[in-house]
Amino acid sequence: MTEPLFRADSYLREARAQVLEAAPGRLVLDATLFYPQGGGQPGDRGAIVLADGRTAAIDNTVYDADRRTVVHVVAEGAPLPSGGDSVTLRLDWETRYLRMRAHTALHLLSVALPYPVTGGSVGEGEGRLDFDSGDVAFDRAEIERHLNELITTDAEVTTRWISDEELAAQPQLVKTMKVKPPTGQGRVRLVEIAGLDLQPCGGTHVRRLSEIGRAEVTGIEKKGKLNRRVRIKLQA
Repeated sequence: MTEPLFRADSYLREARAQVLEAAPGRLVLDATLFYPQGGGQPGDRGAIVLADGRTAAIDNTVYDADRRTVVHVVAEGAPLPSGGDSVTLRLDWETRYLRMRAHTALHLLSVALPYPVTGGSVGEGEGRLDFDSGDVAFDRAEIERHLNELITTDAEVTTRWISDEELAAQPQLVKTMKVKPPTGQGRVRLVEIAGLDLQPCGGTHVRRLSEIGRAEVTGIEKKGKLNRRVRIKLQA
């Protein structure tokens, strides 16, 4: 099992860890600050600094089959540490922070458009959500106005945990229709935007809404009979 340091502090940019497994293209550590791909958010990139000072680029981060072990995808030809070595992890912070801002903005978009979510993805300063909104007409300018109005509240963003049983007793917390939060490990992580939103999420987020900046609704698409896809982009 890999300790997910990014869950306790999504602003952590550098950390030390011990090598559990090293093979071409695959590196497993006892802890990581790299977010593994999941929940619509891409896996982090960055680098691992070996004990002798050499650097190995990390092209992606994913979960192993057990969903508890994190695999760092090492760039082809990069040097590898040995099992038991202590290494330094350095995150591609600029990319991560763009994703953090976008991910939190998408949570707010689900507040501005209170419909079941059928899909979504987080990008670098942009993202999209798909809504099961029936035949409701979406007004692009109104959605953008409402979204930015929420951002300007500068509400605090925090996380906490509840048990599987508590989540089962509050099904209204789950906004996604097709992807359910992982259960079976005894607890589920909630992301709360003070006074605005509370939902299960394992992703990385900013601490306050003011960090998001202004958001633009760049497109609304019809995806099937009932679904509408809304795309957003953040100002640099």
